[in-house]
Amino acid sequence: MNQTDLPGLDLARLRAHLDENRPGLVTGELSGQVVEGGRSNLTYIVGDGRSRWVVRRPPLGHVLPTAHDMGREFKVISGLRGTAVPVPETVLLCEDTDVIGSRFYVMEFVEGTPYRADTELATLGPARTKAIADALVDTLVDLHAVDPESVGLGDFGRPEGFLERQLRRWKKQLDGNRSRDLPGVDELHDRLASSVPVSGRPSIVHGDYRLDNVLVNADDRITAVLDWEMSTLGDPLTDLALLVAYAERDTGGGSLGEGGGRRPVSLQLVSNASSAPGYPRNDEVVARYAERSGRDVSRLNWYVGFAFFKLAVILEGIHLRYSNGQTVGAGFDGIGAGVVPLIAHGNETLKEEG
Repeated sequence: MNQTDLPGLDLARLRAHLDENRPGLVTGELSGQVVEGGRSNLTYIVGDGRSRWVVRRPPLGHVLPTAHDMGREFKVISGLRGTAVPVPETVLLCEDTDVIGSRFYVMEFVEGTPYRADTELATLGPARTKAIADALVDTLVDLHAVDPESVGLGDFGRPEGFLERQLRRWKKQLDGNRSRDLPGVDELHDRLASSVPVSGRPSIVHGDYRLDNVLVNADDRITAVLDWEMSTLGDPLTDLALLVAYAERDTGGGSLGEGGGRRPVSLQLVSNASSAPGYPRNDEVVARYAERSGRDVSRLNWYVGFAFFKLAVILEGIHLRYSNGQTVGAGFDGIGAGVVPLIAHGNETLKEEG
């Protein structure tokens, strides 16, 4: 790690700020590197030859602080430290945009692997792959069991009306990004809107919980849950449903099917680790979560249908920006082709709900 010229991060200014606010933390010249793979907030690993830390800041050129709230991420990670949910130790939050050009925070560097590909898990074998997937589910149960008030997060969101607000938010996002015909998307939205479930006990919600947003060590233990930028207080089944949607195979049926096949290309760009031998089927994942959490999952298909709707909207927005030349990078050219299959998955899932 020897790069000193990092886009969006002035190491000299960072060092001066750390020396002023955490004297003695840094003992040598800082160097760093950008962590590849993120498509939202920027992540850097910096070190002084003795210790390493992680710096998070919003994307370059971003001007709406509410959409990439560094204070929000910092607060939830700080609150969860000491609970059963593994998170890095936070070091410092800086809300002075004059330091590096944006708000940012610093946390400890945690060793571990964010598994993204089935080939990565395949080298571990089916037994270890199952153990990692089981730990992923169990950690989600642990997160949803945390009492927000007890960790200073009682004001972290508004659980009342959470699902209705979420649906309105993503419909508004869809309308703002709609530039082509998307067969079935209005039908999917209307089905969701006509049968919103009554939420159970609220919890801290991660918002984008999946295997490549956690770090796993050599003993197959989860050492840290990362990327909390979408976290809030709300309905925990939205986290479970998103985990299910990310692991969905294209079976032609609902989200809890046992078949094989291929997922929409857009989800393969996120991760195809759930295709590895030994990774539990979705019905097994749901059963484990339900047994360990004690939560009612009888209407999970609605939540999975909503997860597909949300993913379709997100990826349609990326497709629009790519089409307009506002987003560059490998893989973005395939995003658009996966949106309609996501919508179809959502409608099929809701048909199963009846």
